[in-house]
This record gives sequence, structure tokens and C-alpha cells, in this order.
Amino acid sequence: MRLRIQHTTWTRPALILTDTPRPNCPRCEGDGGHNRDYGDYETGEYAGTEWEPCSCWDETRRWTLLPLPRMPRRRTAWRDPWETGGYSDEPPF
Repeated sequence: MRLRIQHTTWTRPALILTDTPRPNCPRCEGDGGHNRDYGDYETGEYAGTEWEPCSCWDETRRWTLLPLPRMPRRRTAWRDPWETGGYSDEPPF
């Protein structure tokens, strides 16, 4: 098991500990899986891509280390700091 720390915002902000793919895996070469393109049966045209994870790691293995507080959003409206209300005493340059 090769662990790393990640930041997640899903459900609530937190620091999590996750598993990573084995870097010297002969099947996936450290990518953690393979992309497989597939097409329609009738026409043979491209229809999408599927991700096939490798057995050298588990994508769902994760532990919450530290829940982080939600930062309140600013409620102030954005104002242009150079705006003077439409009138200026300065000559144009």
C-alpha cells in the first residue's frame, strides 16, 4: 500500500489519506488502469471510453484524516476600485 494525502471538497472539505497505484506494476505501468475505447455494434463508430482499474490498487480505499471547516462566502458585491461614479475631475491621458 502506497499512501498519499489529498484534499477533497465532496460532501465536506477534508484531508484524506488515499492509496496510489504501484509505480512499477507491469500491467498498468503505474497509471492505475487502462482506458478502453468502444464503439456502437451496428455502425462501429466511436461511442465513448471506459476506465478499467488495475488490481494493483483500490480506488475506494480512503480515510478521513482531518475535516476542514467550511469557509464562509463573501456577501459583498464586487466593486471596481477605479470607478468614480461616472464623473472624473482628472484630464484624460
